[in-house]
Amino acid sequence: MIFASVQMVLAHLPNLNSISAMSLAAAVMSLSYSTIAWAATLNKGVQPDVDYGYKASTRTGAFFGFITALGDIAFAYAGHNVVLEIQATIPSSPEKPSKKPMWRGALLAYLVVAFCYFPVAWIGYWCYGNSVDDNILISLQKPSWLIAAANMFVVVHVIGSYQIYAIAVFDLLETALVKKLHFSPSFMLRFVTRTVYVGLTMFVGICIPFFGGLLSFFGGFAFAPTTYFLPCTMWLSIYKPKRFGLSWTANWVCIVFGVLLMILSPIGALRHIILTAKDYEFFS
Repeated sequence: MIFASVQMVLAHLPNLNSISAMSLAAAVMSLSYSTIAWAATLNKGVQPDVDYGYKASTRTGAFFGFITALGDIAFAYAGHNVVLEIQATIPSSPEKPSKKPMWRGALLAYLVVAFCYFPVAWIGYWCYGNSVDDNILISLQKPSWLIAAANMFVVVHVIGSYQIYAIAVFDLLETALVKKLHFSPSFMLRFVTRTVYVGLTMFVGICIPFFGGLLSFFGGFAFAPTTYFLPCTMWLSIYKPKRFGLSWTANWVCIVFGVLLMILSPIGALRHIILTAKDYEFFS
């Protein structure tokens, strides 16, 4: 509720440019807490009785765990709706098209994300095996002061990243209300729309605290289309590359993979949520 209260205020900033400082702070915090996570884990070393096998005891469980993990990865690397919003704010002309600085920025962004996530994944698995928690900071536990600092970095990061993702949703909602339902574009419309959205996400966050399962569900259901098959479908439709050529084949591979991910990953995530929710009570 404290987190949502902060978002209630920040949600009324007008556009992406107004949250650039917040975005920078979130990026620095992401680098900071991920570095703390893998460095502290490396210092801790391999734990006794570590198990590197599948957590599930059956082939069915292992398969569902695999597709759930793919959804987690899709969520971790899903920034494509934000990329389009950013590119829309960059001046573009035939002499200086926006795609050139956008390509450099996107490449740098994904390299930074890889630098943050891969050491945590490799070192965390090396140290804890399949017993590692969804949030590796929970597995670390000590030193308590360092874990507390890392968690504060996480809070700052998520405050910023929430707004970066939400501002595209705000734009979509307000555009639909004005164009489809003929509301008047005003401060009151923006205030009500954004406040209700933050309130709903707060309510869902309190009701459904299944972190890993939700990441996988939204990664597969919401982000796989924008990551894989929709951009590739548009590329094939616009450029019409030679059939069975390299570009044509690569795009179709991504399309097939994206569709399978969108179908299978939410199934694995829902199974994970159902299994972990057996003893769950709302607002307990």
